[in-house]
Amino acid sequence: MKNFLSSMLGALAALVLFCMVTGGFFFLLLVGISALGEKAPVVERGSYLVVDLSTNVTDAPPLVDFNVLMGRKQSTLQLRVATQAIAAAASDDRILGVLLLGSLQSAGYGSGLAAVQELRAALEDFRESGKPVKAYLTYAMTRDYYLAAVADEVILDPYGEVALPGLAAEPMFLAGALEKYGIGVQVTRVGKYKSAVEPFTRKDLSPENREQLQKLLDDLWSEIRADIAADRGMEPEALQAVVDAEGYLLAEVAKKAGLVDRIAYRDEVIELLKEETGVDSAGETFRQIDLQSYAKVAGTGGGKSVKSTGGKGRRGQIAVVYAEGDIVDGEGEPGQVGGVSFARELRRLRQDDSIKAIVLRVNSPGGSASASEAIQREMRLAAAEKPVVVSMGSYAASGGYWISAYSARIFAEPTTITGSIGVFGVMFDVKKLANDFGVTFDGVKTGRFADTMTLSRPKTEAELAMIQRSVDWIYDEFVGKVAEARNLDRRLVEEIAQGRVWSGAEALEFGLVDELGGLEDALALAAKQAGLGDHYRVVEFPRKKQLGEAIAELLEGLQPVSARSGLLRQMLARLESELRTLQAYNDPQGIYARMPLELNLR
Repeated sequence: MKNFLSSMLGALAALVLFCMVTGGFFFLLLVGISALGEKAPVVERGSYLVVDLSTNVTDAPPLVDFNVLMGRKQSTLQLRVATQAIAAAASDDRILGVLLLGSLQSAGYGSGLAAVQELRAALEDFRESGKPVKAYLTYAMTRDYYLAAVADEVILDPYGEVALPGLAAEPMFLAGALEKYGIGVQVTRVGKYKSAVEPFTRKDLSPENREQLQKLLDDLWSEIRADIAADRGMEPEALQAVVDAEGYLLAEVAKKAGLVDRIAYRDEVIELLKEETGVDSAGETFRQIDLQSYAKVAGTGGGKSVKSTGGKGRRGQIAVVYAEGDIVDGEGEPGQVGGVSFARELRRLRQDDSIKAIVLRVNSPGGSASASEAIQREMRLAAAEKPVVVSMGSYAASGGYWISAYSARIFAEPTTITGSIGVFGVMFDVKKLANDFGVTFDGVKTGRFADTMTLSRPKTEAELAMIQRSVDWIYDEFVGKVAEARNLDRRLVEEIAQGRVWSGAEALEFGLVDELGGLEDALALAAKQAGLGDHYRVVEFPRKKQLGEAIAELLEGLQPVSARSGLLRQMLARLESELRTLQAYNDPQGIYARMPLELNLR
């Protein structure tokens, strides 16, 4: 009876919990539906456009966003939404200026340096319109300050800080843990700089990897340092001296160094902006509109017309396909680039007569070689029928470069991480781990290589040689494709390949990219090549998530805040991020064109 009562109470508790979650979901759904009926935001004349950077800036549009329903701030911001809204505000006589707030967040491949450069360019264009850009900082990391330096006036909280120590990369190595728990690792690769396998096989950086990372960081930092120095009226060497002497600058030190113009509390900044926007009431704040709200009404009531998105069956459309995330075999999950799904979408766009041009926006470290080839195949077929242009975001390396190579024109930012033309195979076995728990394996087969891909044992020398032949062949194909697509001497490609990563600026010198610029530059060229001028619509892929995925994301967001924050959670999230990448290793041949497992720039 006691067990019966326990079981019954458990079942009732589960039922109550299910009803609460389900009821909560439908309540939030009703709130969301009611929100659809709200009036469009109103832009008061003399308003500041407030750009809150406390978000993850992504290339692709958020597929589902329940943040409004759950009372949270916007967690993601699409880069193109931000740049277009800022561009519209420049010629909108209702907008007095721009105010930057907050600190960038980074998740997945969002908020990369190339994305920050595009935001910088949009703010620079806005400033050239004669309107002011102000930045109010509390704790500004390198990317935050890199963006804020564009402002006419940089204001820092008295207890704030400018963290400008330079860039660092600190890969995580798992070889020791794999060895400790009896998980074997065998690799095949081509390219002495192809370091994506090192986290599984080493406990530190190889000399070649150390060399390429140092060169990459030097190139990226040189670009950042030069831009900040120019913004602040300093010599790059003088800025470097401040960085090396201080690193993390308190308010007075930052002001004395010339990195900020004013030290003030938030309420003082609000009073300043109230005066500028003509607000006298003590109970009101300054006239303002946030970027997300303004983006919904940009182009109305005197604002500059912004090329719109969405719509089917319309003539004069340009398709933007966002390849953001790991390239994987099959359909792929949200946040991944599925070889099958992306190839299918490119095929659909190629066959759609209303689509006059395609822009592939790449923000990917690569992944499955076979999936990359499937996508590249459709890119080549599409390019034979209509203009196809590539815009590289923060990452367009290895498989990300593979899918880009054959486009008519490749745009990249100076801080884009690209190249990594190399191939590797990685094989795991759990023989020792299983044996330690008394688990053994045995079997029969009809061919020498029938069980090559098993996890139950290490690969034999013959099996490794077979896999290495495949890796060598794919690398040879990769190099040949790049040489053909970019019209480069094969010997040059072999020299700059070897799995080495390059900055966008270096890639331009080698001929791996054609021009420095952002997504809007790529769109403008695609429109010109398609003969559309300035009159076209933009449709985007991927599309919205299915209802089931949306509900799953909502329920995941219901977890307590304490489970998603804190030092321990940050450490676990880092490990989780590294291990999650293993799930993207699903190439049927076990062969990958991918840049280093995780390149953390901070």
